[in-house]
Amino acid sequence: MHLEEKTLQSSLAYQAKIFRVTKDTALLENGTKAERDVVHHSGGVCVVPLTNKGTVLMVRQYRYPMHEVTLEIPAGKTEPGEGHYECGLRELKEETGCTCKNYFYLGKLYPTPAYDTEVIHMYLARELSVPQEQSLDEGEFLDVTELPLSEAVQMVMDGKIPDSKTQIALLKTWMLVQNQS
Repeated sequence: MHLEEKTLQSSLAYQAKIFRVTKDTALLENGTKAERDVVHHSGGVCVVPLTNKGTVLMVRQYRYPMHEVTLEIPAGKTEPGEGHYECGLRELKEETGCTCKNYFYLGKLYPTPAYDTEVIHMYLARELSVPQEQSLDEGEFLDVTELPLSEAVQMVMDGKIPDSKTQIALLKTWMLVQNQS
């Protein structure tokens, strides 16, 4: 079939805490075989917490692979047996201390579909509660910051927010807000 590859063989190459890697042999549409390395990830969720005054709650945290502090929207990976809807609400509460009355699905994104199965589901949270104390995971350190949505979008456009999930979710939120005005 055109634009389809069939997995002929798959073997575990590496098992890590949050992902595993397989080495696969795929049959291509022209009958030849190709090796494929695939990272298998449980997926995750990101949430744009938009306040009634048009600001976004964002988090600053150190990202070890990049060796820098990044500015992102709250996010996290889904736990075994947890749906993305519940995961987003949990991450919003853990990272910002907020809950919300209005929770809207913005869609999904594939951050690196060439070699990774990760799917990130995006949500918009509105009508936020007054922030309570964070309940961060062990070894998780982050600071919450509040920015006007327009400023966060401008930072995306200026290349100051390189995180893909944050870029896409903020731009989708911006479009929704502009279309409601």
